[in-house]
Amino acid sequence: MPDPVADLLASAVRGRFPPQDGRTDVLPQPPGPVAGILAFAAHHVVAADVDPGWVGARLPDGDLSAPVGPAFVAALADRLGRTFDNLDVVLAATGVDGSPDLDLRPIDGAGHARIDRARRYRTGVRALETADGAGLVVVGRGLAGRWEVAFEVEPRARGRGLGRALVAAARRLAPEGEAVFA
Repeated sequence: MPDPVADLLASAVRGRFPPQDGRTDVLPQPPGPVAGILAFAAHHVVAADVDPGWVGARLPDGDLSAPVGPAFVAALADRLGRTFDNLDVVLAATGVDGSPDLDLRPIDGAGHARIDRARRYRTGVRALETADGAGLVVVGRGLAGRWEVAFEVEPRARGRGLGRALVAAARRLAPEGEAVFA
């Protein structure tokens, strides 16, 4: 059965965004461990198993920042019995065919903060690092089953394009044509 959050994200990747109408929609939480609030230009989506009336009662009319403001985010987390994390910009590109241009090796990464975090919020997590250990890329399935990537570059290796190369590699670690979100 199609997931409305996955459909919304797929449409956004193709440049079709929700209308800039000031509304906040409520959609069922997609399968997996993550609920969320998606912010588009003058339109928000609460992707969680909560009553739309409950959401509407907590959002002042005309306040476009309220759905991602501390009061609502804390109330939603409390309602769901969860903690909340952060507010991030989300970027997307499509997966491309071929092997990464970097020499990457798979690692378990247990005890590594970025990898442990990815495993809390994603499924099918794969972690790979560069041969010299200076770069790390982590891919897995996150909100609504979308491919998500995280990466980091050791301070000693910054400023030489390794971050860009890791992001490019992530596009080759996801299936060709599928969106990859960072």
